[in-house]
Amino acid sequence: MSSDLIERSVIEGTLAVAMARGGDFAEVFVEDRRTSSAMLDQGRVEELSSGRDRGAGIRVVVGDTTGFAHTADLSEAGLRVAAEAASAVARRGGGGVREIALGSLSSHRSVAQIRPDDVERATMVDTMLRADDSARSAGSSISQVNVGIGMSTRRFVVANSEGVYGADEQIRTRFNVQCVASGDTGMQTGYRPIAGTRGFEILSDDAVNDAARGAAQQAITKLQARPAPSGDLPVVLAGGSGGILFHEACGHGLEADAIVKQSSVYAGQVGHMVASPLVTLVDDGSVVGEWGHLGIDDEGHATQRNVLIENGVLTDYMWDYLRARGQGRASSGNGRRQTYQHLPMVRMTNTFLLEGPDTAEDIIAQTPYGVYVAQLGGGQVNTTTGDFVFGMTAAFLIEDGKITSPLRDCNLIGNGPQILKRVDAVANDFSMTPGTCGKDGQQVPVGTGQATMRLSSVTIGGTAA
Repeated sequence: MSSDLIERSVIEGTLAVAMARGGDFAEVFVEDRRTSSAMLDQGRVEELSSGRDRGAGIRVVVGDTTGFAHTADLSEAGLRVAAEAASAVARRGGGGVREIALGSLSSHRSVAQIRPDDVERATMVDTMLRADDSARSAGSSISQVNVGIGMSTRRFVVANSEGVYGADEQIRTRFNVQCVASGDTGMQTGYRPIAGTRGFEILSDDAVNDAARGAAQQAITKLQARPAPSGDLPVVLAGGSGGILFHEACGHGLEADAIVKQSSVYAGQVGHMVASPLVTLVDDGSVVGEWGHLGIDDEGHATQRNVLIENGVLTDYMWDYLRARGQGRASSGNGRRQTYQHLPMVRMTNTFLLEGPDTAEDIIAQTPYGVYVAQLGGGQVNTTTGDFVFGMTAAFLIEDGKITSPLRDCNLIGNGPQILKRVDAVANDFSMTPGTCGKDGQQVPVGTGQATMRLSSVTIGGTAA
Protein backbone atom coordinates (compact mmCIF):
# COMPACT_ATOMS: atom_id res chain seq x y z
CA MET A 1 0.00 0.00 0.00
CA SER A 2 1.30 3.47 -0.91
CA SER A 3 0.26 6.94 0.19
CA ASP A 4 -1.22 9.22 -2.45
CA LEU A 5 1.37 11.84 -1.46
CA ILE A 6 4.31 9.85 -2.79
CA GLU A 7 4.95 6.37 -4.13
CA ARG A 8 6.38 3.75 -1.81
CA SER A 9 9.09 2.87 -4.32
CA VAL A 10 10.30 6.49 -4.41
CA ILE A 11 10.61 6.57 -0.63
CA GLU A 12 12.49 3.27 -0.56
CA GLY A 13 14.87 4.49 -3.25
CA THR A 14 15.46 7.76 -1.42
CA LEU A 15 16.24 5.96 1.83
CA ALA A 16 18.67 3.68 -0.01
CA VAL A 17 20.53 6.71 -1.36
CA ALA A 18 20.55 8.31 2.09
CA MET A 19 22.12 5.20 3.62
CA ALA A 20 24.60 4.51 0.82
CA ARG A 21 27.52 6.29 2.47
CA GLY A 22 27.37 4.48 5.76
CA GLY A 23 24.66 6.17 7.77
CA ASP A 24 23.28 4.52 10.91
CA PHE A 25 19.76 5.80 10.35
CA ALA A 26 17.85 7.64 7.64
CA GLU A 27 14.39 9.17 7.49
CA VAL A 28 12.20 10.74 4.80
CA PHE A 29 9.39 13.11 5.80
CA VAL A 30 7.05 14.32 3.03
CA GLU A 31 4.46 16.97 3.84
CA ASP A 32 1.59 18.74 2.08
CA ARG A 33 0.07 21.62 4.06
CA ARG A 34 -2.88 23.81 3.02
CA THR A 35 -3.96 26.84 5.05
CA SER A 36 -6.70 29.44 4.91
CA SER A 37 -7.28 32.38 7.21
CA ALA A 38 -9.53 35.39 7.63
CA MET A 39 -9.45 38.44 9.88
CA LEU A 40 -12.11 41.01 10.75
CA ASP A 41 -11.09 44.26 12.43
CA GLN A 42 -13.70 46.81 13.48
CA GLY A 43 -16.28 45.23 11.19
CA ARG A 44 -14.02 45.31 8.14
CA VAL A 45 -12.49 42.26 6.47
CA GLU A 46 -8.75 42.83 6.68
CA GLU A 47 -7.55 39.46 5.43
CA LEU A 48 -8.75 36.53 3.34
CA SER A 49 -5.83 34.34 2.40
CA SER A 50 -4.92 30.79 1.53
CA GLY A 51 -1.69 28.96 0.86
CA ARG A 52 -0.08 25.64 0.15
CA ASP A 53 3.37 24.30 0.98
CA ARG A 54 4.76 20.93 -0.10
CA GLY A 55 8.16 19.41 0.38
CA ALA A 56 10.35 16.80 2.01
CA GLY A 57 12.91 16.75 4.79
CA ILE A 58 15.57 14.05 4.86
CA ARG A 59 17.85 13.32 7.78
CA VAL A 60 20.74 10.91 8.10
CA VAL A 61 22.36 10.01 11.41
CA VAL A 62 25.89 8.69 11.78
CA GLY A 63 27.14 8.31 15.32
CA ASP A 64 26.29 11.51 17.15
CA THR A 65 26.06 13.60 13.97
CA THR A 66 22.87 14.38 12.06
CA GLY A 67 22.75 15.55 8.46
CA PHE A 68 19.54 17.22 7.32
CA ALA A 69 18.34 18.60 4.00
CA HIS A 70 14.93 19.71 2.78
CA THR A 71 13.51 20.35 -0.66
CA ALA A 72 10.29 21.47 -2.32
CA ASP A 73 11.13 19.21 -5.30
CA LEU A 74 9.31 15.90 -4.73
CA SER A 75 10.55 14.27 -7.93
CA GLU A 76 12.84 11.25 -7.64
CA ALA A 77 15.74 13.38 -8.82
CA GLY A 78 14.99 16.16 -6.35
CA LEU A 79 14.73 13.75 -3.42
CA ARG A 80 17.95 12.03 -4.46
CA VAL A 81 19.85 15.33 -4.37
CA ALA A 82 18.49 16.08 -0.89
CA ALA A 83 19.31 12.57 0.32
CA GLU A 84 22.87 12.85 -0.95
CA ALA A 85 23.27 16.22 0.75
CA ALA A 86 22.01 14.86 4.07
CA SER A 87 24.18 11.76 3.85
CA ALA A 88 27.32 13.79 3.21
CA VAL A 89 27.95 13.76 6.96
CA ALA A 90 28.26 9.94 6.89
CA ARG A 91 31.88 9.50 5.96
CA ARG A 92 32.77 6.22 7.57
CA GLY A 93 33.13 4.58 4.17
CA GLY A 94 31.90 1.16 3.19
CA GLY A 95 30.02 2.29 0.08
CA GLY A 96 27.32 0.20 -1.53
CA VAL A 97 23.58 0.51 -1.36
CA ARG A 98 21.54 -0.73 1.54
CA GLU A 99 18.09 -1.98 0.60
CA ILE A 100 15.31 -0.62 2.78
CA ALA A 101 12.25 -2.80 3.38
CA LEU A 102 9.35 -0.74 4.67
CA GLY A 103 6.56 -2.21 6.73
CA SER A 104 2.91 -1.81 5.79
CA LEU A 105 1.60 1.75 5.74
CA SER A 106 0.02 2.84 9.02
CA SER A 107 -2.41 5.55 7.93
CA HIS A 108 -4.59 7.90 10.00
CA ARG A 109 -7.22 10.41 8.87
CA SER A 110 -8.84 13.39 10.50
CA VAL A 111 -12.24 13.17 12.18
CA ALA A 112 -13.36 16.48 10.61
CA GLN A 113 -16.99 16.64 9.49
CA ILE A 114 -16.66 19.93 7.57
CA ARG A 115 -13.28 20.04 5.87
CA PRO A 116 -11.52 23.36 5.16
CA ASP A 117 -11.83 22.89 1.40
CA ASP A 118 -15.62 22.78 1.80
CA VAL A 119 -15.89 26.10 3.65
CA GLU A 120 -16.76 29.09 1.48
CA ARG A 121 -15.07 32.40 2.17
CA ALA A 122 -18.50 33.97 2.58
CA THR A 123 -19.20 31.52 5.40
CA MET A 124 -16.01 32.57 7.19
CA VAL A 125 -16.95 36.25 6.83
CA ASP A 126 -20.50 35.66 8.08
CA THR A 127 -19.12 33.82 11.13
CA MET A 128 -16.80 36.69 11.97
CA LEU A 129 -19.53 39.30 11.51
CA ARG A 130 -21.82 37.34 13.80
CA ALA A 131 -19.08 37.30 16.46
CA ASP A 132 -18.57 41.04 16.04
CA ASP A 133 -22.30 41.67 16.59
CA SER A 134 -22.41 39.39 19.65
CA ALA A 135 -19.41 41.08 21.24
CA ARG A 136 -20.77 44.59 20.73
CA SER A 137 -24.16 43.60 22.11
CA ALA A 138 -22.51 42.97 25.49
CA GLY A 139 -22.31 46.68 26.25
CA SER A 140 -21.72 50.15 24.85
CA SER A 141 -18.23 50.28 26.38
CA ILE A 142 -16.94 47.79 23.79
CA SER A 143 -14.92 50.00 21.47
CA GLN A 144 -12.90 47.50 19.43
CA VAL A 145 -13.49 43.96 18.24
CA ASN A 146 -11.02 41.82 16.32
CA VAL A 147 -11.98 38.36 15.05
CA GLY A 148 -9.83 35.74 13.33
CA ILE A 149 -10.35 32.30 11.79
CA GLY A 150 -7.64 29.90 10.69
CA MET A 151 -7.95 26.45 9.14
CA SER A 152 -5.29 24.00 8.02
CA THR A 153 -5.00 20.56 6.47
CA ARG A 154 -1.67 18.90 7.10
CA ARG A 155 -0.92 15.58 5.42
CA PHE A 156 2.39 13.80 5.73
CA VAL A 157 4.16 10.53 5.11
CA VAL A 158 7.20 9.50 7.14
CA ALA A 159 9.43 6.47 6.63
CA ASN A 160 12.80 5.44 7.95
CA SER A 161 15.56 2.91 7.46
CA GLU A 162 14.22 0.72 10.26
CA GLY A 163 10.99 -0.01 8.39
CA VAL A 164 8.68 2.61 9.91
CA TYR A 165 6.13 3.73 7.33
CA GLY A 166 3.24 5.94 8.44
CA ALA A 167 0.88 8.64 7.24
CA ASP A 168 -1.35 11.12 9.03
CA GLU A 169 -3.84 13.83 8.20
CA GLN A 170 -4.45 16.63 10.69
CA ILE A 171 -7.25 19.13 10.14
CA ARG A 172 -7.26 22.02 12.57
CA THR A 173 -9.71 24.88 12.99
CA ARG A 174 -9.12 27.89 15.22
CA PHE A 175 -11.22 30.93 16.02
CA ASN A 176 -10.34 33.84 18.29
CA VAL A 177 -12.02 37.06 19.32
CA GLN A 178 -10.41 39.96 21.14
CA CYS A 179 -12.37 42.89 22.53
CA VAL A 180 -11.38 46.25 23.96
CA ALA A 181 -13.60 48.03 26.45
CA SER A 182 -13.14 51.75 27.14
CA GLY A 183 -14.16 53.56 30.31
CA ASP A 184 -13.14 56.18 32.83
CA THR A 185 -10.21 54.02 33.99
CA GLY A 186 -8.82 53.56 30.48
CA MET A 187 -8.98 50.55 28.19
CA GLN A 188 -9.10 46.84 29.02
CA THR A 189 -8.99 43.75 26.81
CA GLY A 190 -10.74 40.38 26.76
CA TYR A 191 -9.91 37.30 24.73
CA ARG A 192 -11.52 33.95 23.96
CA PRO A 193 -10.38 31.17 21.61
CA ILE A 194 -12.09 28.12 20.12
CA ALA A 195 -9.79 25.50 18.66
CA GLY A 196 -9.63 21.82 17.89
CA THR A 197 -8.14 19.18 15.63
CA ARG A 198 -11.47 19.03 13.85
CA GLY A 199 -13.28 20.77 11.01
CA PHE A 200 -15.37 23.92 10.77
CA GLU A 201 -18.19 22.19 12.65
CA ILE A 202 -16.66 23.34 15.95
CA LEU A 203 -17.69 26.91 15.06
CA SER A 204 -21.39 26.47 15.76
CA ASP A 205 -23.53 29.56 16.24
CA ASP A 206 -23.74 28.97 19.99
CA ALA A 207 -19.99 28.40 20.40
CA VAL A 208 -19.08 31.53 18.43
CA ASN A 209 -21.62 33.71 20.25
CA ASP A 210 -20.53 32.42 23.66
CA ALA A 211 -16.87 33.11 22.88
CA ALA A 212 -17.60 36.62 21.60
CA ARG A 213 -19.75 37.56 24.58
CA GLY A 214 -17.22 36.01 26.95
CA ALA A 215 -14.38 38.11 25.53
CA ALA A 216 -16.48 41.25 25.69
CA GLN A 217 -17.63 40.61 29.24
CA GLN A 218 -14.09 39.95 30.35
CA ALA A 219 -12.99 43.33 28.99
CA ILE A 220 -15.96 45.13 30.55
CA THR A 221 -15.39 43.52 33.95
CA LYS A 222 -11.73 44.57 33.95
CA LEU A 223 -12.78 48.24 33.68
CA GLN A 224 -13.59 47.96 37.40
CA ALA A 225 -10.28 46.29 38.24
CA ARG A 226 -8.24 47.39 41.23
CA PRO A 227 -4.47 47.03 41.70
CA ALA A 228 -3.44 43.50 42.61
CA PRO A 229 -1.83 42.77 45.98
CA SER A 230 1.84 41.88 46.21
CA GLY A 231 3.49 39.07 48.14
CA ASP A 232 2.99 35.37 48.76
CA LEU A 233 -0.67 34.40 48.65
CA PRO A 234 -2.84 31.32 48.01
CA VAL A 235 -3.79 31.17 44.34
CA VAL A 236 -6.76 29.32 42.86
CA LEU A 237 -6.39 28.49 39.16
CA ALA A 238 -9.67 28.14 37.27
CA GLY A 239 -10.24 24.91 35.35
CA GLY A 240 -8.36 24.93 32.04
CA SER A 241 -6.68 28.26 32.75
CA GLY A 242 -3.61 27.01 34.58
CA GLY A 243 -2.53 24.19 32.30
CA ILE A 244 -0.10 26.49 30.51
CA LEU A 245 1.62 27.14 33.85
CA PHE A 246 2.43 23.46 34.28
CA HIS A 247 3.27 23.07 30.58
CA GLU A 248 5.95 25.71 30.94
CA ALA A 249 7.00 25.33 34.57
CA CYS A 250 7.57 21.57 34.51
CA GLY A 251 6.55 20.12 31.12
CA HIS A 252 9.62 21.33 29.23
CA GLY A 253 11.81 20.04 32.02
CA LEU A 254 10.39 16.55 31.41
CA GLU A 255 11.36 16.46 27.73
CA ALA A 256 14.14 13.97 27.14
CA ASP A 257 16.53 16.32 25.34
CA ALA A 258 16.74 18.45 28.50
CA ILE A 259 17.14 15.30 30.58
CA VAL A 260 19.93 13.82 28.43
CA LYS A 261 21.80 17.13 28.50
CA GLN A 262 21.35 17.31 32.30
CA SER A 263 19.83 20.76 31.85
CA SER A 264 16.63 19.98 33.73
CA VAL A 265 15.91 20.03 37.44
CA TYR A 266 14.11 16.69 36.89
CA ALA A 267 17.14 14.79 35.57
CA GLY A 268 17.74 11.65 37.62
CA GLN A 269 14.50 12.10 39.59
CA VAL A 270 12.47 9.12 38.31
CA GLY A 271 10.96 7.37 41.31
CA HIS A 272 11.29 10.45 43.51
CA MET A 273 8.49 12.52 45.00
CA VAL A 274 8.56 15.74 42.97
CA ALA A 275 5.02 17.03 43.56
CA SER A 276 2.04 16.96 45.87
CA PRO A 277 0.29 13.55 46.03
CA LEU A 278 -2.66 15.33 44.37
CA VAL A 279 -0.66 15.82 41.17
CA THR A 280 -0.83 13.33 38.31
CA LEU A 281 0.58 14.83 35.11
CA VAL A 282 -0.10 13.23 31.73
CA ASP A 283 0.96 13.94 28.15
CA ASP A 284 -1.35 12.31 25.61
CA GLY A 285 -1.34 13.06 21.88
CA SER A 286 -4.01 10.45 21.24
CA VAL A 287 -6.85 12.52 22.74
CA VAL A 288 -9.06 12.90 19.66
CA GLY A 289 -10.12 16.42 18.78
CA GLU A 290 -7.86 18.30 21.20
CA TRP A 291 -5.49 20.91 19.80
CA GLY A 292 -2.40 18.74 20.34
CA HIS A 293 -3.94 15.57 18.85
CA LEU A 294 -1.82 13.47 16.47
CA GLY A 295 -2.52 10.06 14.94
CA ILE A 296 1.22 9.47 14.77
CA ASP A 297 4.04 11.80 15.66
CA ASP A 298 6.30 13.35 13.03
CA GLU A 299 8.67 10.38 13.24
CA GLY A 300 5.94 7.83 12.48
CA HIS A 301 5.36 6.51 16.00
CA ALA A 302 1.88 6.16 17.48
CA THR A 303 0.99 8.75 20.08
CA GLN A 304 -0.02 7.40 23.46
CA ARG A 305 -0.92 8.24 27.01
CA ASN A 306 2.30 8.95 28.90
CA VAL A 307 1.98 9.34 32.66
CA LEU A 308 4.85 11.60 33.68
CA ILE A 309 4.05 12.20 37.35
CA GLU A 310 1.72 9.86 39.25
CA ASN A 311 0.42 10.86 42.68
CA GLY A 312 3.40 13.15 43.05
CA VAL A 313 6.05 10.61 41.95
CA LEU A 314 8.04 11.20 38.75
CA THR A 315 7.50 8.10 36.61
CA ASP A 316 8.91 8.93 33.15
CA TYR A 317 9.96 11.55 30.63
CA MET A 318 8.80 12.32 27.09
CA TRP A 319 10.88 10.78 24.30
CA ASP A 320 11.45 11.30 20.61
CA TYR A 321 13.11 8.60 18.51
CA LEU A 322 16.76 9.69 18.70
CA ARG A 323 16.82 10.28 22.45
CA ALA A 324 14.96 7.00 23.06
CA ARG A 325 17.27 5.10 20.71
CA GLY A 326 20.28 6.37 22.60
CA GLN A 327 18.81 5.06 25.85
CA GLY A 328 17.80 1.68 24.41
CA ARG A 329 14.08 2.29 24.80
CA ALA A 330 11.03 3.04 22.64
CA SER A 331 9.81 6.47 21.58
CA SER A 332 6.83 7.78 23.54
CA GLY A 333 5.37 9.40 20.41
CA ASN A 334 6.67 12.89 21.20
CA GLY A 335 8.84 13.56 18.14
CA ARG A 336 7.46 16.71 16.50
CA ARG A 337 8.50 19.29 13.92
CA GLN A 338 6.95 22.53 12.70
CA THR A 339 7.23 21.69 8.98
CA TYR A 340 9.22 19.50 6.60
CA GLN A 341 11.90 22.21 6.75
CA HIS A 342 12.63 21.42 10.39
CA LEU A 343 14.25 18.56 12.28
CA PRO A 344 12.00 16.76 14.75
CA MET A 345 12.63 17.15 18.45
CA VAL A 346 10.94 15.97 21.61
CA ARG A 347 7.82 18.07 22.25
CA MET A 348 4.65 17.97 24.31
CA THR A 349 1.23 17.25 22.74
CA ASN A 350 -1.76 17.49 25.12
CA THR A 351 -0.36 17.95 28.62
CA PHE A 352 -2.68 18.03 31.59
CA LEU A 353 -3.17 17.32 35.29
CA LEU A 354 -5.90 14.86 36.22
CA GLU A 355 -8.90 16.09 38.17
CA GLY A 356 -9.39 15.51 41.88
CA PRO A 357 -12.18 14.91 44.41
CA ASP A 358 -13.22 18.46 45.35
CA THR A 359 -15.55 21.00 43.76
CA ALA A 360 -14.42 24.40 42.55
CA GLU A 361 -16.98 26.05 44.82
CA ASP A 362 -15.62 24.27 47.91
CA ILE A 363 -12.02 25.18 47.08
CA ILE A 364 -12.92 28.86 46.78
CA ALA A 365 -15.08 28.76 49.91
CA GLN A 366 -12.17 27.24 51.86
CA THR A 367 -9.79 30.03 50.82
CA PRO A 368 -10.14 32.97 53.26
CA TYR A 369 -7.94 35.32 51.23
CA GLY A 370 -6.10 34.93 47.96
CA VAL A 371 -6.22 35.39 44.19
CA TYR A 372 -8.47 33.59 41.71
CA VAL A 373 -6.88 33.31 38.25
CA ALA A 374 -9.48 32.96 35.50
CA GLN A 375 -6.97 33.30 32.66
CA LEU A 376 -3.19 33.22 32.42
CA GLY A 377 -1.26 35.11 29.78
CA GLY A 378 2.20 34.51 28.39
CA GLY A 379 5.18 33.53 30.48
CA GLN A 380 8.82 32.60 30.66
CA VAL A 381 10.54 29.68 32.36
CA ASN A 382 14.13 28.61 32.95
CA THR A 383 14.10 24.82 32.50
CA THR A 384 17.44 24.48 34.30
CA THR A 385 16.14 26.04 37.51
CA GLY A 386 12.37 25.85 37.03
CA ASP A 387 11.92 29.56 37.79
CA PHE A 388 9.00 31.19 35.95
CA VAL A 389 7.08 34.43 35.48
CA PHE A 390 3.52 34.43 34.06
CA GLY A 391 1.12 37.24 33.34
CA MET A 392 -2.44 37.02 34.69
CA THR A 393 -4.85 38.55 32.19
CA ALA A 394 -8.03 37.82 34.17
CA ALA A 395 -7.79 37.59 37.94
CA PHE A 396 -9.96 38.36 40.96
CA LEU A 397 -9.50 38.79 44.67
CA ILE A 398 -10.79 36.07 46.99
CA GLU A 399 -12.10 37.46 50.29
CA ASP A 400 -13.81 35.41 53.00
CA GLY A 401 -14.17 32.48 50.62
CA LYS A 402 -15.82 34.50 47.87
CA ILE A 403 -14.62 35.86 44.52
CA THR A 404 -14.87 39.66 44.76
CA SER A 405 -13.02 42.45 42.94
CA PRO A 406 -11.38 42.05 39.52
CA LEU A 407 -7.66 42.79 39.52
CA ARG A 408 -5.50 44.63 37.07
CA ASP A 409 -3.04 42.60 35.02
CA CYS A 410 -0.19 41.37 37.21
CA ASN A 411 2.40 38.61 37.39
CA LEU A 412 2.60 35.16 38.94
CA ILE A 413 6.18 34.43 40.01
CA GLY A 414 7.54 31.14 41.26
CA ASN A 415 9.48 27.94 40.75
CA GLY A 416 8.06 24.88 38.99
CA PRO A 417 9.27 22.18 41.39
CA GLN A 418 8.13 24.24 44.38
CA ILE A 419 4.72 24.97 42.84
CA LEU A 420 4.09 21.27 42.15
CA LYS A 421 4.50 20.57 45.85
CA ARG A 422 2.13 23.39 46.83
CA VAL A 423 -0.96 21.97 45.14
CA ASP A 424 -3.24 21.39 48.14
CA ALA A 425 -6.69 21.02 46.51
CA VAL A 426 -7.89 19.79 43.09
CA ALA A 427 -11.48 19.95 41.80
CA ASN A 428 -13.45 17.80 39.37
CA ASP A 429 -14.18 20.41 36.65
CA PHE A 430 -11.42 19.43 34.20
CA SER A 431 -11.12 21.36 30.92
CA MET A 432 -8.55 21.98 28.19
CA THR A 433 -7.15 25.11 26.53
CA PRO A 434 -5.45 25.35 23.10
CA GLY A 435 -2.04 26.92 22.71
CA THR A 436 1.09 27.23 20.60
CA CYS A 437 4.38 26.04 22.04
CA GLY A 438 7.68 27.56 20.98
CA LYS A 439 10.97 25.74 21.33
CA ASP A 440 14.28 26.31 19.54
CA GLY A 441 12.56 28.45 16.93
CA GLN A 442 9.79 25.95 16.13
CA GLN A 443 6.08 26.43 16.83
CA VAL A 444 3.65 23.51 17.25
CA PRO A 445 0.02 23.29 18.45
CA VAL A 446 -0.47 21.91 21.94
CA GLY A 447 -3.28 21.43 24.41
CA THR A 448 -3.00 22.15 28.13
CA GLY A 449 -5.48 21.44 30.88
CA GLN A 450 -6.37 20.94 34.51
CA ALA A 451 -9.26 21.22 36.89
CA THR A 452 -9.67 24.11 39.31
CA MET A 453 -6.87 23.81 41.84
CA ARG A 454 -5.34 25.73 44.69
CA LEU A 455 -1.67 26.51 45.23
CA SER A 456 -1.02 27.15 48.90
CA SER A 457 1.42 30.00 48.22
CA VAL A 458 2.66 31.83 45.12
CA THR A 459 4.34 35.20 44.74
CA ILE A 460 2.03 37.83 43.22
CA GLY A 461 3.71 40.76 41.52
CA GLY A 462 0.99 43.35 42.01
CA THR A 463 1.08 47.11 42.37
CA ALA A 464 -1.22 47.67 45.37
CA ALA A 465 0.37 49.52 48.25
